[in-house]
Amino acid sequence: MELSHLKRSLRVNMKASLVEINPKKVAILTSESSCLVLPAEGWIELRKQMNIAELNDLDDATRLEIEGFQTGTYLRLEVHDVPYEMVEYFDPCHPILVGGIGLGEENVGHMQARLKRHRWHKKVLKTSDPIIVSIGWRRYQTIPIYAIEDRNGRHRMLKYTPEHMHCLAMFWGPLAPPNTGVVAFQNLSNNQAQFRITATAVVLEFNHASRIVKKLKLVGHPCKIFKNTALVKDMFTSDLEIARFEGAAVRTVSGIRGQVKKAAKEEIGNQPKKMGGQPKEGIARCTFEDKIKMSDIVFLRAWTQVEVPQFYNPLTTSLQPRDKTWQGMKTTAELRREHNIPIPVNKDSLYKPIERKLKKFNPLVIPKSLQAALPFASKPKDIPSRGRPLLENRRAVVMEPHERKVHALVQHLRLIRNEKIKKRKLKDDKKRKEIEVQKAKEEQLSKKRQREERRERYREQDKLKKKIRRNAED
Repeated sequence: MELSHLKRSLRVNMKASLVEINPKKVAILTSESSCLVLPAEGWIELRKQMNIAELNDLDDATRLEIEGFQTGTYLRLEVHDVPYEMVEYFDPCHPILVGGIGLGEENVGHMQARLKRHRWHKKVLKTSDPIIVSIGWRRYQTIPIYAIEDRNGRHRMLKYTPEHMHCLAMFWGPLAPPNTGVVAFQNLSNNQAQFRITATAVVLEFNHASRIVKKLKLVGHPCKIFKNTALVKDMFTSDLEIARFEGAAVRTVSGIRGQVKKAAKEEIGNQPKKMGGQPKEGIARCTFEDKIKMSDIVFLRAWTQVEVPQFYNPLTTSLQPRDKTWQGMKTTAELRREHNIPIPVNKDSLYKPIERKLKKFNPLVIPKSLQAALPFASKPKDIPSRGRPLLENRRAVVMEPHERKVHALVQHLRLIRNEKIKKRKLKDDKKRKEIEVQKAKEEQLSKKRQREERRERYREQDKLKKKIRRNAED
């Protein structure tokens, strides 16, 4: 059965029916008890032509209600609640794109994206510096927090983006579906010398309550020491903080490990003042594996959560003149540069030369009773130093005339030998330098000769290849 006859039967008589459908083929049964097996693509094209044929028989109003507006039709849109600045600064030379967003994209929340600094952007990006992101139909300014996922699944905050690696970026803004592309900018100025695109990213999740953490190091000092228990001050500010860190591991600088127990009670050392007053809060009771000293420093390593700022500022470039650059929130560096504010310097963060005083140990003293029981090899054999020099060292030596002549002769012979050694060394140095210069010249000539030989060999090989190619073409 021909395809044109089937079209006519389907369009005019409408007596053909669909018998069987599978992923690859479609069987159609007509009124003449004929069957035609078509591929799925052929059936879709056939159905499309049937729909067009049916719609061509309808009037324009009915067709518009059924099919909607066709591609290429001029439309008139009526937009409500438009700011007056958009009408005032409207430029017909710059077209306006009209698009639609899904229902889920109207909400605002956290978004997690996999971000990488653009290779042509000179600087790395800093956490909490505002950036302008372009996601789908939206452009807005937001404050991202950069993080990286450790092996244990922890999202650790990064102060700066990696140099040649991806990282995670968490920011607040209108939601976009996963796998949406993101382009980030620092500013929209056209007169900057460097590359404007700072980073590219792709949305991984939205409305994702990711817990980003950073390191927290609490330092304290012991104020009272018992056997293996100590009261530590200056680490916490209240008993509520101590309750939050109960069971946390602490450590001293000398390497003694311990654990935070509870807030110190009044009767074990946290006494109020004699003239009245409340017991001081923030003194923790800690237990250690060994007795610590008052000079030890106790520190606690922990992780604290970093909150993502809930800030986004939509770009309003259409509400201002085209020649004016949109200006949003500025970075900390830009504000310091404008107001000529120096970068704050923390003296504790500066690197200083490490100066360690040599610890002086007391001499080992062995009792005389123990020395008598020791074998001779283990007994101390320290000879006490004399306070007064010996007579041989204090006595002046007066030489005889013959001894004086012999001593002068030995002095002259020693001087002559030293001069000969010095001249021989100078001569050897000069000879060695001449040999090195000669070797360098010979090596340079050898390299030049090898280069000429290599060039001649390559030239002969090239001629042979051209000759073989020419013979093959003939």
